[in-house]
Amino acid sequence: MKPTAISITIVFSLLLISVFSFGKGSEDAARPNVIIIYTDDQGAIDLNCFGATDLVTPNMDKLVKSGIKFTQFYGAPICSPSRAGLLTGKTPQHAGVPGNVSSLDDTAGMPSEQYTIAEMFKDAGYKTAHIGKWHLGHAKDKQPNAQGFDYSFGHFVGCIDNYSHFFYWQGPNRHDLYRNGEEVFYPGDYFPDLMVKEASGFLEKNHGSPFFMYYAMNTPHYPYQGSPEWLNYYNEKGVKYPRNLYAAFISTMDEKVGALLQKLDELGLRENTIVVFQSDNGYSTEERAHYGGGDAGVLRGSKFSLFEGGIRVPAAITWPAKLKANEVRNQVAVNADWMPTLAELCGIDLDKSELDGKSLVPVLNDKNNKTLHNEFCWQNGKHWAARKGDWKLLGNPAISGVNFLPKDSLFLVNINSDPGEIKNVADQFPEKVKELKEQYRKWSVENNQ
Repeated sequence: MKPTAISITIVFSLLLISVFSFGKGSEDAARPNVIIIYTDDQGAIDLNCFGATDLVTPNMDKLVKSGIKFTQFYGAPICSPSRAGLLTGKTPQHAGVPGNVSSLDDTAGMPSEQYTIAEMFKDAGYKTAHIGKWHLGHAKDKQPNAQGFDYSFGHFVGCIDNYSHFFYWQGPNRHDLYRNGEEVFYPGDYFPDLMVKEASGFLEKNHGSPFFMYYAMNTPHYPYQGSPEWLNYYNEKGVKYPRNLYAAFISTMDEKVGALLQKLDELGLRENTIVVFQSDNGYSTEERAHYGGGDAGVLRGSKFSLFEGGIRVPAAITWPAKLKANEVRNQVAVNADWMPTLAELCGIDLDKSELDGKSLVPVLNDKNNKTLHNEFCWQNGKHWAARKGDWKLLGNPAISGVNFLPKDSLFLVNINSDPGEIKNVADQFPEKVKELKEQYRKWSVENNQ
């Protein structure tokens, strides 16, 4: 019998769903699992597949190459705002976390009324877990278990010693390691190993149902505590201080990423698990980070800065069952995009009306799709940046160790022709300065700044 127009339409629609929609309408056992691997203070090129030539990173390289790599992906200049943007699909300002969350203020942190990516997955029937760093508040109503995570293991504030698990800043007497809000003690156990162990336990227990895991690594954030074997390796290679310390920590981190992925393979989960990989911000040049060690290549700036080296980060997404391997996307994307992107990939209904992020599915489908963020703004205290197309205006620019002249308080660059943001061309393009300044003004009003 000759097929009807309706039957042809149905068949064609099913083909489109299977090829392009990445899970729409598949509210059954075939729903993909999701893991977000979020690294901490990793430089823009500190992976071989992103340009490093002096690092050993086979596991992260393999992960990135198995999916789609982004070359213009942005986080925030510091830790807490980046995490808030990721977890809410909003700018850090809209998420209520414009700066790093204080470790001393019990009221500080991401407001509990924010709807998080964990709550989104939980409402969709997923099991949810946070493993690692939090840094979005330590009061009960700010902890992971109050923000949509069924299971949580890690530290609440910005950084810890990886062996004692004590906070690495204010005083020697603040232990910071918790499981589901209850303090736990593992003195001497290496925190990255504990993360792998906890994540593996969660996967073993929950692999029969779809799960979402936020695997928030505290590496390569200081203190640089890579394995002695890797430190010896880089010393023998003649890698100079402090790059040797940082490199050893990166390669140690790579081993832990490999262990997590191996667990997925052992459980037969890799094919239908979406893995997002991203750093939160650029590498640190703080005293506790030995004033550096990371690398942003030609990009200027580092953590805290709104120059590209502070906010442009390595990022990729992989899903063996659906996404092509060895793909590259040059479109501008931001970490707030992951929430609506993952909702669409997993067939989850999500109200996007209040989100600043946009689903990247059109970009994943088509490398020639237009950039979804032709305009975007960032802010860190009195420092701000507005980008439109290839043009970027920095207000009150700052880089560690650099004193800018008053005439450079408005610093205009073209990212395409000057990726290192070296030359201020504000005097040559006053109309472009005016346009971007107005863009930032409107953005700041909309973001309650």
